[in-house]
Formats: sequence, structure tokens, C-alpha cells
Amino acid sequence: MVLMSIRKAVEELIAEQGSDAVTIPMVAERAGVNHSSIYRRWGDARTMINDLATYRLDPDRGLPDTGDLRADLTAWAQELISHYSVPVNAALLRGGAAAAGESESDCLRDRRTEAAGFAARPGSTFSGDDVIDRLVAPIIYRVIFLPWTLSEVDARTYVDELCNRSA
Repeated sequence: MVLMSIRKAVEELIAEQGSDAVTIPMVAERAGVNHSSIYRRWGDARTMINDLATYRLDPDRGLPDTGDLRADLTAWAQELISHYSVPVNAALLRGGAAAAGESESDCLRDRRTEAAGFAARPGSTFSGDDVIDRLVAPIIYRVIFLPWTLSEVDARTYVDELCNRSA
């Protein structure tokens, strides 16, 4: 219950003020919890935002697996596009990436794991890094730097490029 209140408070504050402005005392007040509880769990606002950004796109959810690799990759890419088209999700991603600094963010680590899973499927001619470079990276670039263009993205274009260049 407390964790859900904190998550809701972070999402609301990021939507209202942006991730850079969010502080643990602000979150504690909005969530109605003691700030020391938040500090104990996360230590600082950046770590908290990174953790919550990962939570928003659940790494334990099932990935598309119909037996058609192109269709599954397209559905996965479309899921990413749809998820990050929601402004608070995009703000959480930006905040999580900023919080990670030069380290790999939890979100990237989860996408790498998913990409490696697709690369290991029968019929794949590409690596997990290929999936990140040709499919995930262009989407995330738009989320971070060109969010107003995300609705123009056609997931099939990225999947075709990945599959055709790797064949």
C-alpha cells in the first residue's frame, strides 16, 4: 500500500513538474509517508525514479510469442511506442536514464534481456545488440529527444530494417 502511494506520488509529481524537480520530501508529503522510509529504500530521488521507471514497463510481463518472429518483434516495438507515448512514462524513462548516469539503467538492462530473448528464438539472424541498436534505440531516442514525433513511428519499419540487415 505504501509503495503504491509512493509510485502514484512520483508519477503525479513528474507529470506536474518534470523529473528534475522531484525530491524525496515532495514525494513523502504527497504520498503521506515519512521521508525517512523513502530514503531508507532508495537513498536519493534519482535512484527512486530509476526504480519506478523500470516498474512501469514490467520486466516480468509476457512477451509476444506467436511463432512469427517478425510479428512478435513488431508487437513488442509497438508496446514500447505505446507505453512511452504516455507523457509520465516518457518522463520516468528520462528521469531513470539521468539517474543511471554512466551506469546501465534498470530499464536498459531489462530491454537487453528481452532483446536477447528475441535473438535466441528460432529463425533469428541477429544478436540482442542488433535488436537494441536497430529497434529499441531509435524508439528511445525519439522518446527522449523528439517525443512529439513518437506517434509517427511505424514499428514495422524498424523490424524490417533489423531483419533485412541481419539476413
